[in-house]
Amino acid sequence: MPTFIRALAAMLLTFLLATTPTVFAADPTTKAEWLELFNGEDLNDWTVKITGQPLGQDKHQTFRVSNGILEVRYDQYTAFDNQFGHLFYNQPFTHYELLVEYRFVGEQLRGGPDWATRNSGVMLHAQEPASMSVDQDFPDSVEAQFLGGLGNNKPRPTGNVCTPGTEVMLDDALAPHHCSYSSSATFYGDQWVQIRIVVNGHGNIIHTIGDEAVMRYHSAQLSENASSAGDNPSLKLEGGYIALQSESHPIDFRRVALRVINAP
Repeated sequence: MPTFIRALAAMLLTFLLATTPTVFAADPTTKAEWLELFNGEDLNDWTVKITGQPLGQDKHQTFRVSNGILEVRYDQYTAFDNQFGHLFYNQPFTHYELLVEYRFVGEQLRGGPDWATRNSGVMLHAQEPASMSVDQDFPDSVEAQFLGGLGNNKPRPTGNVCTPGTEVMLDDALAPHHCSYSSSATFYGDQWVQIRIVVNGHGNIIHTIGDEAVMRYHSAQLSENASSAGDNPSLKLEGGYIALQSESHPIDFRRVALRVINAP
């Protein structure tokens, strides 16, 4: 083989190796390890709970599936009226990695609270949905909060942690506020965002966006006055249900997947 052909072949091989992405065992595109919680077709594996409505009732069709997307919509509402909603997967988990791909779309429903503009999230370690009262607005849970930029040049990170009816530790201290902000960038417009969350029972919980761990906390437990505290005298949270939110701003979910990991 002529020398210049061998050199050209070597250069081509070097280029291909440099531009071909490495696929790891836990890569979200390697779906064999992942349980697709949202199957892209229906919500048969999920149960809805809307404030003011009995478990399983969604009279305004807030959560729906269209063209393979799990949509949260408000076109059948006349006003929000604090009708916060949660869509629960039908089994609890303790140690896992959760992958969610979401995007905010459209405009917030009239009457939604100002703080809920481009605001949603996924609830971790949530109480059993059947234990929620009819008028309860949020389940006792740890929320991985999703926020979108508002176009005002002010940072608005996503992948935060909020604590409805719960408490978490940041390093060696109790989180002092209901929501603690991550180190993520601000995501504007209707772009898709992928977040991966590693949940180690009562231990560490880590939120990752891209290759960056943007939020770390641990030792989740119920607050003493939490609605479900009577069912868990120790208050320690080792696991629970996963739920997607509806908080008055339309949002799409195109993938919700889970990979069970071994307890340490």
